[in-house]
Amino acid sequence: MKNYKTNLIAIIRDSDVGYVDNKMTNPLIRHASRGIVFNDFSEIAVFNKRNKNEYKLPGGGRESNETPTETFTREILEETGCEVKDVTELGIIEEYKTQNNFKQISSVFIAKCKNDTNQLNLTEKEKDEGGQLLWMPLEEALQKMRDCLNFIIPSKYESVYITKFIVYRDIKIIEYYLKHQKQILK
Repeated sequence: MKNYKTNLIAIIRDSDVGYVDNKMTNPLIRHASRGIVFNDFSEIAVFNKRNKNEYKLPGGGRESNETPTETFTREILEETGCEVKDVTELGIIEEYKTQNNFKQISSVFIAKCKNDTNQLNLTEKEKDEGGQLLWMPLEEALQKMRDCLNFIIPSKYESVYITKFIVYRDIKIIEYYLKHQKQILK
């Protein structure tokens, strides 16, 4: 498989999720990894937070001294219980959340589940928000994300504003994969 790490998948701004773009000054920058994980039935892992009506891809923030790939494999294990194989970097996606003066740069991957431990390691926040792992066909996951985008419920941890970025970002990742999957799978 080809390495796509130099590809810019998307840049997401406030106006993409229904807000006014504002200027940012010295934003806080966070690096993360996330992506699409397939099981043996060609379904993908989707992390659903029932109490927020949120559907998202698994992933999260980089810890000190981790590579993007190490972050991805750790986050996937925590949120899906899967050890992964055939990890391929698709590119990066950038988010500019001006209301929070926050920029996130995510490395995006695809992988296959090689071993499902059936053990999620959820944070208290994820548990409080009704976090659960779902497996579904790629197109169904994309539709769930599109459908939930305008019906997100805030939690005590995250506003609708932040969650819209998360869901919209993951929609763009799946759309990118669908558009380029023939080249990616060569």
